[in-house]
Amino acid sequence: MKLTHREVDAIRAERGRSMLLFVTDRCPVGCGHCSVDSRADSPSITDFERFDRIVDWIATNAKLEVIGISGGEPFVERRGLSIATQRFADAGKRQVVFTSGVWATRERVPQWIRAVLNRCDCVYLSTDAFHAKAIDDACLVRAAQTIAAANPWIVLQVLDDELEQERAAKLLEQALGRHWQRHAEINLVTPLTHGRGANVFSRLARVEGRAFGPCSLARSPMVRYDGAVSACCNESVIMAKGPSRLRRAATDHNSLDAATDGFHADSLLRVIGDVGLGVLTQHPRFADLASQRFSNNCDLCWKLLERMPEGSDPLLDAIASLRQDDDL
Repeated sequence: MKLTHREVDAIRAERGRSMLLFVTDRCPVGCGHCSVDSRADSPSITDFERFDRIVDWIATNAKLEVIGISGGEPFVERRGLSIATQRFADAGKRQVVFTSGVWATRERVPQWIRAVLNRCDCVYLSTDAFHAKAIDDACLVRAAQTIAAANPWIVLQVLDDELEQERAAKLLEQALGRHWQRHAEINLVTPLTHGRGANVFSRLARVEGRAFGPCSLARSPMVRYDGAVSACCNESVIMAKGPSRLRRAATDHNSLDAATDGFHADSLLRVIGDVGLGVLTQHPRFADLASQRFSNNCDLCWKLLERMPEGSDPLLDAIASLRQDDDL
């Protein structure tokens, strides 16, 4: 059954229902705005025994309903992507894959790629002026047509720009016809100032700390192919930056359980994900952050995590028992 962007977001917002699997750092596209600084020679899976344990843990976790798979460019990791998607399909998991469509540069798309797409419920296909240097319109149209033939829902992601949106709509019409909305949608994304993107984009608008709501991404941990588990999918955290509290290492089922359970049980992370970062500025330890301005919730989140040591805090535990549903 297909999953739309709204449906994917709704599932990710509910703690414990989804997880992101990061299968490779590698990507041949070389976009100047890449938020994880992926390159053609970046690391990928070397220990397939460990990777197999990670995939098995996800597949056998009854609570996880939807599995996202990203990178890098996941389709450059043929063995790992094929293993993961087949195992998840066998386990009845719904799957969402994020790709640039670089695999459609050839006229004939390989059968193994079509098999992976057949196992997906949604495919996020990214395009913008940066991708266009390596992935031309013909390639993107071929990618969209190949995905549509496999029958998952298509989310074409573009930067939040009027010209990019118009170009995306034209490409979808060229690929799928004038009724393309029956098969796909366009999702506008804010440029990320992580990785190489820090040299391209800047955030001008800044918001007072007290105004930030919950970060739903903190409800859905991510695991990388090498066993690095993070509390969210922030690109800098994936690349081992930011507070160490957001990362744990795992090698088997027990340590994966411990890592994810630890994130879900962490009172500070629960407040950030469920109640709101702004609410935390009412805590005496963070009161000065209420009037400070931040460009995004990640900047505020890191400040909060750096100040609060792990361990019990009665006031924090009380705040964690609250719930606020409106995300900023």
